[in-house]
Amino acid sequence: MKGSFGFLPFIMGTISVTLIALIIAIPLCILTAVYLTEYATASLKNMMLPLVNTLAAIPPVLYGVWGVLFVVPAIQQYIAPIFGINTSGYSVLAGGIVLAVMIFPIMISIMVEVLQTIPYELKSASLSLGATKWETIQHVVLIKAKPGIIAATVLAISRAFGETIAVLMVCGNVPKIPTSIFDAGYPIPALIANNFGEMMSIPLYDSALMFAALLLFVIILIFNLISRIILNKLEGKYNG
Repeated sequence: MKGSFGFLPFIMGTISVTLIALIIAIPLCILTAVYLTEYATASLKNMMLPLVNTLAAIPPVLYGVWGVLFVVPAIQQYIAPIFGINTSGYSVLAGGIVLAVMIFPIMISIMVEVLQTIPYELKSASLSLGATKWETIQHVVLIKAKPGIIAATVLAISRAFGETIAVLMVCGNVPKIPTSIFDAGYPIPALIANNFGEMMSIPLYDSALMFAALLLFVIILIFNLISRIILNKLEGKYNG
């Protein structure tokens, strides 16, 4: 109302939700992909992969409803009390959990494809030297697949940064910098979605929201550039 605008709480809300989603999603997706490619039977794999791909087709608003009905109450009644915290459940943790589930399909699908390209001869050589199957997975398969795993993570993060409806429904949308995973957050996409219809009523509001969209674009662009540099170095290292 004063014509003054600041974006730090929204930037931190976006980054907080995305980091929580990655912390949850990356280990689970890697373990799932390893299990499906190295341990699962052909029938189980043929059943699970289409099911995982089906998750990608679910509209984001349904993930948001699931978050409101299950994730938020679980945080309020079970998770937060463990730490002695009283919260409504609408928090960056809830947003991170919902976002993690939303990026599972793309990460698992790509990681499975990457792990399937690892030459059988490499695994056989490791096993013939006395390594166990798990040691072979740790020191041969995952190392060789590292560029592909990072690429899958980059694609997932690009989606996570721009996700709007599901995160908007569970994050609380309080414009302050989160200091705890149980604090409410306000990611940039939610800011734009919530306020775009009111932008004509306040001077410079439209410009501020357009700048918020530009900030989101720049954050994604910088992240992708850094990731591309890392991938190029890894590909050069392993190709060499």
